[in-house]
Amino acid sequence: MNMLKTVKMMFLLLAGIVFNSYSQTKPANIKVDLAKPVGEMRPVWAWFGHDEPNYTYMKDGKKLLSELQGLSPVPVNMRVHSLLVTGDGAPALKWGSTNAYTEDANGNPIYNWKIIDSIFDAYVKRGMKPLVQIGFMPEALSTKPDPYKHDWKPGDPYFKIITGWAYPPKDYDKWRELIYQWAKHSVERYGKKEVESWYWEVWNEPNGYWKGTKEEFFKLYDYSVDGLKRALPTAKIGGPNVAATGGKSGTEWLQAFIKHCTSETNYATGKIGAPLEALLFHAKGNPKVVNGIVQMNMAPQMRDIEAGFKIAASYPQTKNLPLILGESDPEGCAACGMATNPENAYRNGTMFSSYTAATFARKYALADMYKVNFLGAVSWAFEFEDQPWFYGFRDLATNGVDKPVLNVFRMFGKMSGQRVAAESDRMYDLRTAISSSIRGPQTDIGVLASKDAKTAGIMVWNYHDDDKQGPAEPIELIINNVPKKFKLTHYRVDDKHSNSYEVWKKMGSPQNPTAAQIKELEAAGKLKMLGKTSEVKVNGSTFTYKMELPRQGVSLVKLDW
Repeated sequence: MNMLKTVKMMFLLLAGIVFNSYSQTKPANIKVDLAKPVGEMRPVWAWFGHDEPNYTYMKDGKKLLSELQGLSPVPVNMRVHSLLVTGDGAPALKWGSTNAYTEDANGNPIYNWKIIDSIFDAYVKRGMKPLVQIGFMPEALSTKPDPYKHDWKPGDPYFKIITGWAYPPKDYDKWRELIYQWAKHSVERYGKKEVESWYWEVWNEPNGYWKGTKEEFFKLYDYSVDGLKRALPTAKIGGPNVAATGGKSGTEWLQAFIKHCTSETNYATGKIGAPLEALLFHAKGNPKVVNGIVQMNMAPQMRDIEAGFKIAASYPQTKNLPLILGESDPEGCAACGMATNPENAYRNGTMFSSYTAATFARKYALADMYKVNFLGAVSWAFEFEDQPWFYGFRDLATNGVDKPVLNVFRMFGKMSGQRVAAESDRMYDLRTAISSSIRGPQTDIGVLASKDAKTAGIMVWNYHDDDKQGPAEPIELIINNVPKKFKLTHYRVDDKHSNSYEVWKKMGSPQNPTAAQIKELEAAGKLKMLGKTSEVKVNGSTFTYKMELPRQGVSLVKLDW
């Protein structure tokens, strides 16, 4: 009996070795049909945001803004917190100020647009658009101003940041006048046509960042809209930018907000309803450290997105509204570095890159499923001025050097026109990603493809929730309905390409790199090709391209004719 057990175990072990060897060598099969459009390749990725508004006009902030607009074929939208916060303009983590509103000794308003102008000038000069966040509460208007400026640092309880800026105004008429004066000034400075192209929204995550009731928030929204529309009747505004849309709080807030805007009495005008030109909500993932490694989890983020899309589609008044994911990220705290939050160690390398590719493709799929007007998804990532190199913040660049994740957005910038039919026999289905993320024995080798008049782009990633390295896997990419002749360029993000982090580590992880090292890091941070552009001639209309892609790598195969 024992002998039989032993033989059986040896047989199973041998079978497992053979199977594993086969599974490692059998190519992933990807099919793309350039003649089958499935939807617009809308640049929903061209939206970014951050907590600290004063970084916008600083040295590395301006450099990154130029790079973001430079990679995008359309105006990039920028969203920042604290545009009405009182202070001297000195930034700190999760803090910023503009001193736009103060009062004299008699309580008369004093408006000062200097710092806000510096922020918006930086956008407009580059052809970018602000997603204007109306908030937070100036000290002179707060019903509970003391304490006002927080002293939060990484490792502290997160909601230590909630201070006097999070409270309702003591005078809603003064608040309305502030918004009117701000909008009026914006029109005078940038012109009516420019400001009409912006989206405005009120506050941030009122189910967490607001120390008032739902009704008080709706009142704040109504008075904000009334002031904005008095200055510019054609301005576009929306909300409510709630967090955790897939949870009870987020769902209740979003539904109550829609009900208020469509059928309840307006606090500012006394009429029924309030203008609502866009619906905004947030979606976040939830990484953890499991058995000593970072394990990502896109499922909560996907569920938040699905819940928001589903709610919007369920109301006749909102089913066609532009939908904006006001923040859409792997987790919730950009300024929490990996020193205090080890689960955030994914941020410097290719894990962030492949996660971004894999989740954006599924955002498109969810929008198709619910037939909604998906306008944009704000990646809450920018840069942190004068901070340690590769500290593990959720940012796109460190000390002016681009991180690998920025190169995925460069890839997206090369995709335009229509999304076309694309499938992979190694891509996890959408429902699995929503319910349980990417946790199976195999990685997610997925695809997103687009075609324009004279170009096509095919993005392929090799992603898994577990932040482990793995050997490159073979992929057979079959592209149907190609031109007879085209140029092929292969761009790559992996441990050897488009990766400043790996180069920095090989330098010995210097915190004071030399000028020559910085120059080398800047070059390493740019999007790199795998090989050279080649000329391809095809007999027939099908082209087969064979490649290998390491775990957590991302490729863009670009055809031009």
